[in-house]
Amino acid sequence: MKLSVVIPAYNEAESIPETLQKLFERLQKESIQHEIVVVNDNSKDNTLQVLESLKSSINTLRVVTNTGPNGFGYAVRKGLENFEGDCVAVMMADLSDSPDDLILFYHKLQEGYDCVFGSRWMKGGKVFEYPRHKLYLNRLVNNMVRVLFNIRYNDCTNAFKLYRKETIQGIQPLLSPHFNLTLEMPLKAIVRGYSYAVLPNSWTNRKFGVSKLKIREMGSRYFFILLYCLIEKYFSRGDFKKKWD
Repeated sequence: MKLSVVIPAYNEAESIPETLQKLFERLQKESIQHEIVVVNDNSKDNTLQVLESLKSSINTLRVVTNTGPNGFGYAVRKGLENFEGDCVAVMMADLSDSPDDLILFYHKLQEGYDCVFGSRWMKGGKVFEYPRHKLYLNRLVNNMVRVLFNIRYNDCTNAFKLYRKETIQGIQPLLSPHFNLTLEMPLKAIVRGYSYAVLPNSWTNRKFGVSKLKIREMGSRYFFILLYCLIEKYFSRGDFKKKWD
């Protein structure tokens, strides 16, 4: 099973070399057939030049440029339109997600699940230097999602997830242009009846640069996607449900 890893990158020239090198080395060590698809989200620094220079040492690296419109969701969606593997993981460019966790996700998917989701808040999950204000909002939003959708999964907004190619096709169309995509993708997969496993994963705060997530700008966007998925869950009459073989 070929693994694709989609990584959106906006002004990540400082972070991206270490992220890609560690990811590539870990996947090579496990002999996992893979590709690493980095989507340069019209960066204003020299991210693109850094990526091009890394191709000589990372032969599974593919660079896609999202010329616009720009935003986290647009960049991830661009990557999801261009990956070639049998399954695809979304990871961050700042090494906040662990390549070791990706290996565990990959092997778990092969047990027959349609998706593997990470949780930083279950037993075995770890966070390092998680900003306190983000922590409060994270737990508030995710607990609200659990109640509204009647699910046990407690980390829907976690971007780090792995999907089969067929699952990505089955949750289209994706609408979110920004970080609300992290909520739209798993909720659509759950509402549409795709099977999923949940594994603990770790999260580490970035070494370089600043987070691209602007909390004040995202509230109404998260609410829109939450409402959109709720409407599908309760009023679509199963029209978008997975068609079982």
